Amino acid sequence: MEFESTYEISRTVDFIRSGKFTKAALQFPDELLKDSVRVVKSLKDKLRWLSELETEQNNDFKEVSMFVMADTAYGSCCVDEVGASHIGADCVVHYGHACLSPTTKLPAFFVFGKAPMNVSDCVKNLIDQATTNNKRVLVLFGLEYAHLIQNIKEEVMEACESRSQLEIQFADIMCSEILPSDNLNLCNHGVLPTEELTDNKSFGVVASNRYVIGGLHWGLRAEQKMEDYLLFWIGSDNSAFANVVLTYNGCEIIRYDATENCMVTDLSQQKRILKRRYYLVEKAKDANIVGILVGTLGVAGYLHMINQMKDLIAAAGKKAYTLVMGKPNPAKLANFPECDVFIYVSCAQTALLDSKEYLAPVITPFEAMLAFNRGQWTGEYVMQFQDLINSSHTESQNHSKEARFSFLRGGYVEDFDSQENNDEDEGLALAHLTEQALQLRDNPNSLAKRTAKSGAEFLASRSYQGLEIHNENALPEPYVVGRSGRAAGGWDRWPEIAPDFAEETGKEKETKDGKREWRPKALEKLKRQLADAEAALEARKKPPEDTGPRIVGEGLVIDEWVMH
Repeated sequence: MEFESTYEISRTVDFIRSGKFTKAALQFPDELLKDSVRVVKSLKDKLRWLSELETEQNNDFKEVSMFVMADTAYGSCCVDEVGASHIGADCVVHYGHACLSPTTKLPAFFVFGKAPMNVSDCVKNLIDQATTNNKRVLVLFGLEYAHLIQNIKEEVMEACESRSQLEIQFADIMCSEILPSDNLNLCNHGVLPTEELTDNKSFGVVASNRYVIGGLHWGLRAEQKMEDYLLFWIGSDNSAFANVVLTYNGCEIIRYDATENCMVTDLSQQKRILKRRYYLVEKAKDANIVGILVGTLGVAGYLHMINQMKDLIAAAGKKAYTLVMGKPNPAKLANFPECDVFIYVSCAQTALLDSKEYLAPVITPFEAMLAFNRGQWTGEYVMQFQDLINSSHTESQNHSKEARFSFLRGGYVEDFDSQENNDEDEGLALAHLTEQALQLRDNPNSLAKRTAKSGAEFLASRSYQGLEIHNENALPEPYVVGRSGRAAGGWDRWPEIAPDFAEETGKEKETKDGKREWRPKALEKLKRQLADAEAALEARKKPPEDTGPRIVGEGLVIDEWVMH
């Protein structure tokens, strides 16, 4: 029963039956893959039992096919619609940590799991933090602890009866089921009602301002703002928590580690992330060639955001290349040294790729807007790219032609002109090219550095451009006899392989690896094969005779070693 409760077998069966799905794709992360076979068996047994009960009433019941998906092409927190489409699935059941990003084609059901936690210790620390701070407290949590939030609420309400001055508010889960949506203006899956949202009825909070992040939603009164709250996070230090820290960087945040049953108040490491991201934005401003990394093929609005990034890059006078490579890593990105910066279009919880192993910085779409649009950063940080679609980050052409100050180079720099030149500028293109053809240098030993504006220019400037191809001789070369032997070692001719065995066949030979015996029959077979191969090689050197097709011997096979 505990297993069925953890994986929500009954609710999953209700989802499949209510949607009348016939092919269900079960997506597991690596850490839960060990339970996949048991989950499939439990689901099929439950479906079969219910179908037998309804056989007399419903004779057209169809059996449900289930497929297990693992090792997703992109982040495991997102629904893998590409993998599900390969098997023709009509729904996806997602297990484990999830970002609840909206889907484009398939409905999805989420099973977050049920992680254990000491509820009493969590409530005690929550009450202590609410008592010592003068701010209101907003409780956010990892989705794996959602099943315990109601118990925490009840104990907090009992504690607040004697402490009426405490103001504690809890976020709620939007839902565990997502339907495909094409509405790009909706954040997450857009289940928030249009009317005024009422959250935490037991605490009497009537929401006017609504907030959504990582599948959680809550509301604040019109006169309140997020900076007035102390954020109390229940969960581990994972990508969901980093998303909260960056998005609400103006709030005071503390974390309760449910696995260690302790409070973590020192978040200096997380705060340093924001400084690091701003440094990457400054590096992106000096970039000329930009690579757009496609980090998802299922999150709603990803194509729209890619096109929006292309327009932004072109307006900034830079060259853009779109790359699809699955999960990016330093080795993959190192194959594109011409790109000065990469823009990673993915869900909010996989968007931060920062490692010293990357040769070029990897930034988010929001950071790209900060880098390629001249403006003052207000400190606001947006992780969900759906919130940036059709955003009005524009500037005049006059500003784009002005020199800007580069903090990394320590001086003023001038960006390249836009890739889309006007008609009146095209007439001066030859004159501009002539100006760049001849340059005067004071020092004859100095180097004139010219930055490439496209991948073709970068390739032309490289000293190594790949293997040289000889086009003058397009005919295939004749085959030759190669080496023979094992992977541990080979030889070109028989006398060179083992002269000790050539004279004394059938006798044992002491080697470092032990005693080996060469069977006489195998030795004679090998000699015949070598003789046939050498005869065929000599025959190819002679002028061809009209003798018709000829079959020469068998392949060289050495499979008669006997290890002692």
